[in-house]
Amino acid sequence: MSQKKQKNKKQNVWMKFSAHITTTVIILLAVVVLYNAISNSFKPTEKLTLSDVASKVTDASIKNIIVDGDTLDITLTDDTKREAKKEPDASLTETLKNYGVTSEALKNIPITIKSPSGFGIFLLNVLPFVIPLVLIGFLLWYTLRQAKGAGMQAMSFGQSRARITDPNDPNNRVTFKDVAGNREAKEELTEIVDFLRNPKKFLDIGARIPKGVLLTGAPGTGKTLLARAAAGEAGVPFFHLSGSEFVEMFVGVGASRVRDLFRMAKKASPAIIFIDEIDAVGRVRGGGFGGGNDEREQTLNQILVEMDGFEPTEKVIVMAATNRSDVLDPALLRPGRFDRRVTLDLPDRRDREEILNIHAKEKPFAKDVSLSVIATRTPGFSGADLYSLMNEGAIFAARDNRKEIFQNDLMRAIEKVMIGPERKSHLMTEVEKKIVAYHEAGHALISSVLPHADPVHKVSIIARGSAGGYTLHLPLEERKLQSKQEFIDDLAVSLGGYAAEELIMGDITTGPSNDLQVSTNLARAMVTRWGMSDLIGPVALESNGGKVMFGKGVDDEKYSESMSAKIDGEVSRMMHDALDTARKTIRTYREALDAIANKLIEVENLEQDEYEEIISKHGIKLKKLLEKKSEKIISKK
Repeated sequence: MSQKKQKNKKQNVWMKFSAHITTTVIILLAVVVLYNAISNSFKPTEKLTLSDVASKVTDASIKNIIVDGDTLDITLTDDTKREAKKEPDASLTETLKNYGVTSEALKNIPITIKSPSGFGIFLLNVLPFVIPLVLIGFLLWYTLRQAKGAGMQAMSFGQSRARITDPNDPNNRVTFKDVAGNREAKEELTEIVDFLRNPKKFLDIGARIPKGVLLTGAPGTGKTLLARAAAGEAGVPFFHLSGSEFVEMFVGVGASRVRDLFRMAKKASPAIIFIDEIDAVGRVRGGGFGGGNDEREQTLNQILVEMDGFEPTEKVIVMAATNRSDVLDPALLRPGRFDRRVTLDLPDRRDREEILNIHAKEKPFAKDVSLSVIATRTPGFSGADLYSLMNEGAIFAARDNRKEIFQNDLMRAIEKVMIGPERKSHLMTEVEKKIVAYHEAGHALISSVLPHADPVHKVSIIARGSAGGYTLHLPLEERKLQSKQEFIDDLAVSLGGYAAEELIMGDITTGPSNDLQVSTNLARAMVTRWGMSDLIGPVALESNGGKVMFGKGVDDEKYSESMSAKIDGEVSRMMHDALDTARKTIRTYREALDAIANKLIEVENLEQDEYEEIISKHGIKLKKLLEKKSEKIISKK
């Protein structure tokens, strides 16, 4: 079969080569024919000497003569053309008489004299002087133009680089209908839209609309999209730029751009100014870096001044977005500036389904596609993640040369977005495959046995991203709060792979490295942030961001060395307790562990139904899932 394909391939190559040769020969022949035709049409005229002209005039074999300067265009009696040159500054009649031509012979031949036009003589005399002058003038003009352009760029260095969205452009206009979820955020912004549409209603009653609106939330939750939607609903110009676009290496440029931006917005009012990632210029001042002439501080000061300069009747709203509101300068957040904060949370199940419906427009789906199921299985996904999911599903379908997107494409896309693409080229040895199988089986078994752990949805030993295998868990219901006991069981689940490798293989590999990092960070957060340690008690020793950030200054830890030792001891104790729980569970259900691992070695993937069938045979009670369930990755190898 392979030899036949190679033969067909060679035949195709030879046919293509022959076609190219034939085309080349035809083109060459056409060029030769065209050249011959042109060369024949412009065949040079035969030259005659003056003595030949004189003899032909005497023989009356010339029909007429045209004198064009010193050139003689001669037509013979048989209508053939000849050409000759006469003596300069001498008439043709005198020249022919000198060659013995009589006056009677000359009378019988018409002689026409062409006199050059005055314009032609003018051009011949003037062009040698004019052309150099024109070239010199062009070079001077081009040089001055380049210098002027550089000067204009230097003059525009301090101008705003904001991108303006025209409210009358239907292709770029976004409204609240195009933004799914975020119902509370849209209600907050509805007042802003109402003020921009009808400010008199507010001003007559003495109300002042907020000058600034700060949008905060995790990356990908739609802060920029929501700001554009507010401008689209109000039908006003939308000035959009990033906080980093203000700052340059020259001090004062950022402040100049701020002044220019607000001047443009006031001229176009009512309008919305949107500053994305405002924490690039709005971090806390006074950190001791850069001094009073620091460019970032100058820019921030100018923003504060411009926002204070708004009059109550000015219809300009400043909106900003950040996912680090904790590092912003307090002067930005005081009343009168960004005094309204809108928080955008990760979408819940209903919001996710609405977002998926928006991204599903213009995508051909098969009949088996259920977006509600996809929404149920994607907790923790942001709007950007859901967009990526739908796009990856479409790519899977196109890669298989299909015209419709199937449910399986979207399921594969979920795993790709959460973990990464399959590493099909990653081939494991039999020993490595066994280690990974028991590792993931340990995670899954402990998650199914412990009462506060989430039920298992899928187990796989196919490498994805940086993980050699992974275990997906389904919480019984979507929740915002988690209890101490749930965290304790999560620690045991995370160490299930470690305990399984230790018990079965009698050794530890590098596989549990990510599990150890995740579980250690969780245990430390329980001790230092959430007050879940009986020894330390209800004390918050670290913020949500961990160490103090650079923008707030560099402070030492706010607890003593003895407290640090207690924290380390508590974290170590929690980790060892979780490991003991994992070891005990694996020893108790060793037969179930072997059954799960052997099945994984055989099929590599275990879906929920197949997995539950295995553990139910070994006396493990199944956890009943609610109708509205969601999915997350608790552990991965």
